[in-house]
Amino acid sequence: MRRLKFGLIVAVLLVVVAVAVPLAQRGGYSNMSYSGNVRYDGKFTFVRLSYPWGRGRGAPWAHDYPRGEEHFLKMFSELSNVQAHLTESSVMTFSDPELFKFPVAYMAEPGYWYLSTEQEVKNLRSYLLKGGFLIFDDFRGGGEWANLDLQMSRAFPEGRWIDIDANHAIFHSFFEINSLDIIPQAYDVGRPIFRGLFVDNDPNKRMMAIAGFNSDMSEFWEWSDTGYAPVEANNEAYKLGINLFMYGITH
Repeated sequence: MRRLKFGLIVAVLLVVVAVAVPLAQRGGYSNMSYSGNVRYDGKFTFVRLSYPWGRGRGAPWAHDYPRGEEHFLKMFSELSNVQAHLTESSVMTFSDPELFKFPVAYMAEPGYWYLSTEQEVKNLRSYLLKGGFLIFDDFRGGGEWANLDLQMSRAFPEGRWIDIDANHAIFHSFFEINSLDIIPQAYDVGRPIFRGLFVDNDPNKRMMAIAGFNSDMSEFWEWSDTGYAPVEANNEAYKLGINLFMYGITH
């Protein structure tokens, strides 16, 4: 059944928490140190996008890595019929030609992201126009939004972000999300805002990227087995994530 009742996701979350086994992290993640990307075999692979980071703290793109995707993949597999790699994921840049094999890619903290080469700019544009879908998560504040807008404008100078509400199909691609006010907030202030980048700037055409501004769904994924947040909040974060990824796979 495509759209599941709230109680079922609670039950599955409890099962996932009960059987969760810590997995070895593939290397560190300071300034793009990683290894062990998934070899393409047709199954769904969680692809996280990285970017250079030379400052003192952990790389922003690795926020919630790898526990966020590990927990999300378990839920995604349990609640849908998508065949996915459950215990491994990939980290890529826009310069990696392997990215074009995967329909959906995720980026955390795009407020600090920058396209470091013109080849990355070209690849980003090509990836989206060929059918790829990007999910931007975990950022807030006018400066962080301005940075995301700047980087995307390098690949799509003609593009413009369009605010979307709960009526858009992406919020009904698997679960029925009828209000954006139920999207849980981690340490953000104010309501979440979702904006889409569409083919030809036409909201009736395919969405190529979605930005969840003032929102951080992966924070809930990462800590969903710890009691950090109420189960109800974790559920809503999983429902949102599943809808975004399902939209990307099917569109």
